[in-house]
Amino acid sequence: MPRGEAAISHAHRPHREYRLTLSRRDFLAATATLALGAAAPAGAAAPQLRAAPATARLAQAQYPETAVWANGGQVPGPTLRLPQGARLSRRFVNALPQASTVHWHGIRIANPMDGVPDLTQPAVPPGGEFLYDFTLPDAGTYWYHPHNRTWEQMARGLCGPLIVEEPKPPQVDRDEVLIVDDWRLTADAGSDESPGHMGDWSHAGRLGNWITVNGNGDLRLAARRSERLRLVNAANARVFELGLKGLEGWVVALDGQPLEHPQPAGRITLAPAQRADLIVDVTGEAEAFLVSFERDGGYAIATFSIGDTARPEPLSTPSPLPANPVPRLGDLEAARRVRLHMQGGAMGWMAGATLDGERLGIRELVDKGMVWAFSGIAGMTDRPLVTAARGETVRIAMVSDTAWPHAMHLHGHHFRRIGQNGQPGPLRDTELVNRGETAEIAFVADNPGDWLLHCHMLEHAAAGMMTWLRV
Repeated sequence: MPRGEAAISHAHRPHREYRLTLSRRDFLAATATLALGAAAPAGAAAPQLRAAPATARLAQAQYPETAVWANGGQVPGPTLRLPQGARLSRRFVNALPQASTVHWHGIRIANPMDGVPDLTQPAVPPGGEFLYDFTLPDAGTYWYHPHNRTWEQMARGLCGPLIVEEPKPPQVDRDEVLIVDDWRLTADAGSDESPGHMGDWSHAGRLGNWITVNGNGDLRLAARRSERLRLVNAANARVFELGLKGLEGWVVALDGQPLEHPQPAGRITLAPAQRADLIVDVTGEAEAFLVSFERDGGYAIATFSIGDTARPEPLSTPSPLPANPVPRLGDLEAARRVRLHMQGGAMGWMAGATLDGERLGIRELVDKGMVWAFSGIAGMTDRPLVTAARGETVRIAMVSDTAWPHAMHLHGHHFRRIGQNGQPGPLRDTELVNRGETAEIAFVADNPGDWLLHCHMLEHAAAGMMTWLRV
């Protein structure tokens, strides 16, 4: 049964999908669960979330609008804002020329609602619909994006924020979502129509040449005296180094999960799919900036006009946000340990890997569009990386034997990275693993189902860096 990312389409990449063999009994059970999960709620029709081709003004006014794919006719898609514990119900309508889904990134939801083609649901064909209906157990900053041909559909603009509000949110003058993204545009602001370059796939991934915040290449806002800034990295592969100028504050949450102790906001590293919540106040005199640090210096990617909003004295350190009901780790010494060996890519030493049960050399893998592997296997496997009992604590050591960074995302759970001192760090759902690094994560496998674990450098995932686990 096919599952996972659909194929890259270019001359050297035949159509293929990842496959998992399910018994008929498992298949019938899964489809029955999906049918129940997609049933319409009684008494009311769910609002639509419609994905369709559109245009958006990404560059300055002297350039034409850019062809994009958009949710609700806008890039990024509409902000979905609900209280913690509420039920989100949206009927996804696919008006795209290819199949798609919606993945609700970072939310610990029921497995049939997770949006992974042929792992949790069939891909929604052009003209098709699917009802997503689930509760929101955790407050925080989350987002939604497709999970079929993700490398292409996200590059064309499909994503949007999902904000789950605390019962008693912090007192600020404004709560602002800032989705940071990069695009690959032509000289006349047209969209790059060739997102399948093997050079991108085997190196860092597709890096754009134009950065936007909330779909705007020159975002300007009037500053408020105190702000909650919710930063989301929606880029395919770019790791953003962000900072503030004329604003000072604290990081209060990462990947939607509150920090036990807010940290001063210096430089903030956001790998693809990661988020950071900041509480800041104005310290500048005329303008303040969100800055992206590049190799040749820092560039303002969002500007806040200050006027008379600066405070005479800075705010005091904010209190921690209330913790979400994520289960506490069990005994780490007694936890099950799993090793995930990350291999391949340009300047790597991978001589070959197993693909669909067949051992292939690196040149044969490249011909099939596969250049990355987990523990000697390119793409999805028939068997899970680990099968965990519900409530079991699991440790996964992710060992990078590659020359490139990888943003590893675990679906359906939050985890803690184990430090060199053996102590667990903050809760996250996406962890940046740098070249040559070993990153060990630990989590409680409390959410039943089959869950994806993959690199969120989207081209890396499509070219082999994808596996799954079963709870």
